[in-house]
Amino acid sequence: MNLSVITVTWNSAKLIGEQIESVKNGCRDISFEQFVVDNGSTDDTVKIVKEKYPWVKLIENKQNLGFGAPNNMAAKISNGEFLLFLNPDMRVEAGSLDKMVSWMRAHSQVGLASCKLIDENGKLNADAQPRHFPQLFDQLVIILKLPHLFPSILDRYMFKGFDADKEQEVDSVRGSFMIMRREVFEKLGFAFDPRYFIWFEDVDICREVQRLGYKVVHTPIISCVDYIGQSFKQRTTLWKQKNFTKSMLVYFQKWTPVYVWIWIAIFRPIGIAMAWINDRVNK
Repeated sequence: MNLSVITVTWNSAKLIGEQIESVKNGCRDISFEQFVVDNGSTDDTVKIVKEKYPWVKLIENKQNLGFGAPNNMAAKISNGEFLLFLNPDMRVEAGSLDKMVSWMRAHSQVGLASCKLIDENGKLNADAQPRHFPQLFDQLVIILKLPHLFPSILDRYMFKGFDADKEQEVDSVRGSFMIMRREVFEKLGFAFDPRYFIWFEDVDICREVQRLGYKVVHTPIISCVDYIGQSFKQRTTLWKQKNFTKSMLVYFQKWTPVYVWIWIAIFRPIGIAMAWINDRVNK
């Protein structure tokens, strides 16, 4: 098996069919399997997959287990030479996954890669481009919502000026499209650190990959449409802030000493309170 495509869904009925069809068309010359791991959807996601796409290997969770754990469930029973973690709100181009697998084979030093992510109009999706590793300052800025007052304050962290048409080694790529060498998964024992429920597992795995001596690379050899965060749009600001900052704290506790991560712990309740107020005002 050349490629295992793994998708985690939660109330993804609107786009999952289009994504599955695109994966099938994206693999013209390679063998592939696709897993859909559903996180207790209450819409027709599971029904659509079962009735229209019987070749897809469906795993049904009774509850929402987040992002990392469901991906790990499928990765453990997958057979592909490479693992592609692909969000349900993505659309790959015809034959593109053939190219991506060939590219990975030709670049043995690359442990993890992503491609050029665009919107449905073909324009670069700035919110989905690679980022620098998180630092304490930029994460406190995010918690306190300071970019609303100082729009350029996160330019470095957000990689402003990034050239998406240039192949380059980067700190981290976005979790919506990640192709991983199987040996990386086997060395780590996981695709994503199970300590994370949602958020930061993508930057964490990029750091793990580099710790193992592999490269993380952005390549424009193919492009992929990323509709970005369709499931997250169904969540309140408070829910997102709680889970985002919880994972932020896990990340900093894992990779930094106590005198660094303690500041995340101190300011996190302030960010949560601000999110609560926002939901109340905009109710």
